[in-house]
Amino acid sequence: MRDFKNIFTKPKPIIGMVHVQALPGTPGHRFAVREIIRQAKAEAKIYLNSGIDGIMVENMHDIPYVNGEVGHEVSTVMSIIAYEVKNVTGLPVGIQILAAANMTALAAAHAASVDFIRAEGFVFAQIADEGFMSSDAGNLLRYRRHIEAEDVLIFTDIKKKHASHAITGDVDIKRTAKAAEFFLSDGLIVTGHSTGLETDIKDVKQVRAATKMPLLIGSGITPENINEYVPYSDGFIVGSYFKKDGLWQNSPDPERIARLLEKFDPTAFTHVE
Repeated sequence: MRDFKNIFTKPKPIIGMVHVQALPGTPGHRFAVREIIRQAKAEAKIYLNSGIDGIMVENMHDIPYVNGEVGHEVSTVMSIIAYEVKNVTGLPVGIQILAAANMTALAAAHAASVDFIRAEGFVFAQIADEGFMSSDAGNLLRYRRHIEAEDVLIFTDIKKKHASHAITGDVDIKRTAKAAEFFLSDGLIVTGHSTGLETDIKDVKQVRAATKMPLLIGSGITPENINEYVPYSDGFIVGSYFKKDGLWQNSPDPERIARLLEKFDPTAFTHVE
């Protein structure tokens, strides 16, 4: 079975987001599937040509999201897009299917022969925008074994964004991280409270102190703050900042990507406190 370092050979990889256009059956759907695939491939090539280390495709335009399940009209297109993005870039590629459609994302990633998924709701319950989300680690890992998809890594959000954690208010982020590690997550993702918001460095330090697992920063990365996280994290998922005008809805902006990469120092502050 592969691990984080098998997929990302470069230290502190930066993963760029391809937010695919609204998919068939969703309220915002307006482009033909062929055009959706073309746009996703074009965005992926921007990341490749800009020197980004990996790509994740996500159905973020499918607002409002369905909790835990999506139709085949979504999962099949996501799988095709991931397959095409992998083929045109050769980079590590992952899939997230909103909201918390983790088994579907795993099946799509396996069919597309890509590298990882981003999973919401892996451990502990939470109340998200879409309603109650229960943990699914046991079912998800059994399903991965069942379909022989164990080369697809599962990176898991802890204390996920766009959610209330009042029902687990007595479980801090360190204990959540330890639970995800115990339940065999392949990597942890720490984020801000919503898309584009800066991740609290205190949360990152607590998670780093609790586990040696791969730790990704999942939101709010900018040229001004990225090096602050370097001593405590193993990689970065960057969406909003890389897009034109800093808006996740837009396509990637090579100038913004270059600005962040110019500031990024993967060896910054190598001595952790």
